[in-house]
Amino acid sequence: MTDYDVLVIGAGVTGCAIARELSKYRLRICVIEKEEDVCSGTSKANSGIVHAGFDPEPGSMMAKMNIRGAELIRRLHSELDFAYRENGSLVLLFDEADMGKLRALYERGAENGVQDLRILTGDEARKLEPAIAENVVAALYAPTAGVVCPFGMTIAFAENAADNGAEFRFLTEVTGIEKCAEGYAVNTNCGRLTAKYVVNAAGVYADKMHNCVSGEKISITPRRGEYLLMDKEVGGLVDSTIFQLPGKAGKGVLVTRTVHGNLLIGPNANDIEDKEGVDTTQAGMDEVRQKALLSIPKAPFNKMITSFAGLRAHGDAGDFIIGEAPDAPGFFDAAAIESPGLTAAPAIGEYLASLITEKAGAEKKTDFIAERKGIPEVAKLPPRERAELIAKRPEYGRIVCRCENVSEGEIIDSIERTLGARSMDGVKRRVRQGMGRCQAGFCTPGTVELIAKHLGVPTEKVAKNRPGSEFIVG
Repeated sequence: MTDYDVLVIGAGVTGCAIARELSKYRLRICVIEKEEDVCSGTSKANSGIVHAGFDPEPGSMMAKMNIRGAELIRRLHSELDFAYRENGSLVLLFDEADMGKLRALYERGAENGVQDLRILTGDEARKLEPAIAENVVAALYAPTAGVVCPFGMTIAFAENAADNGAEFRFLTEVTGIEKCAEGYAVNTNCGRLTAKYVVNAAGVYADKMHNCVSGEKISITPRRGEYLLMDKEVGGLVDSTIFQLPGKAGKGVLVTRTVHGNLLIGPNANDIEDKEGVDTTQAGMDEVRQKALLSIPKAPFNKMITSFAGLRAHGDAGDFIIGEAPDAPGFFDAAAIESPGLTAAPAIGEYLASLITEKAGAEKKTDFIAERKGIPEVAKLPPRERAELIAKRPEYGRIVCRCENVSEGEIIDSIERTLGARSMDGVKRRVRQGMGRCQAGFCTPGTVELIAKHLGVPTEKVAKNRPGSEFIVG
């Protein structure tokens, strides 16, 4: 007998969305992740955009999953209690000679089923977004585009999957995969696991996983994108997500107000070899600045609070690779999931779960827990509700992170709930401690003490993320 019915490799947004859908069925499910937490790879470093769906090639997996994924997010954000806002997007045109390209994008969106698309004049676009450049001659407006908290959405999928019986194993890195009598044997640094079915949601490592079992090889190129994040003080400069007309390297540099109120600018796009290459560069930062100024001439770079980089899993075929490997029955790929992968994730989960459960003849649960409640954001509660909460639990009245107004109670919740945080980054992604203006300069000592206390470990064992990144040495 195998250890599990389904083993999911990778606890990013795609893997967690798949696990949640599978947890609707009577299956033994395990998600393995090489890092110490969910949302530790591509899913933690992206634009947070819920794409309307006008960019992917009609008929492609990207197009189908984008449209369905956006539809699901509009429903799931309230069911699973993660931050989402439908703010619309503009694709800016700077040269009348390229009007044909903008119209082609409009037609592609219409064919994909995007609702309410319109081409605006430059003046109409500036009326909507006064900060955009004077030389914008037209824009494609997609009111159904949105922004989401990528950490919040991934964690919500993971927690809900775990509440419905899915097991998660962290710091568990795959070293090889072999076909065995009843399915697959997955060798890891923590031992050997067997499963009837394997789902490959390994991000930039998805080619390595796939090529262990299939003769039809695939290749994933890490495509690095660098970002600049501005203080909330200037978050209102734009309301919509501002794109430039796409080129060969993708959608170009965007400017957007995040779901939490910051201003986010980026990314560029550079193919690299290093699958862990998330360093930022001066040249990259300069490139992002220069391109952003084309859209927003008064972009307030003096209000930048941090920069970061993420990797997209760029596939050579130019489309998502989703489905059962033709020559490896029971091995299912969710590979080459680049933009619009965040938007597409819940649809990919829905699609792959339908294939797997049909093949497995799995029975649907009658006791599936469909909803999940997030951690309360105390600072955003009405005064009476806040006072009542603090009266019940005084920890909610003690502020640890001043920039983001995060209380001791919220940090404790982030540690003690389902799949709770085990590191400083884990707390940060759940309650935004350290994401504000001072970038954890003030709140790190207090948070380290809380993590140590509630995990029952010495403060010297508290790490930024995986073991080896501890704060206190010596």
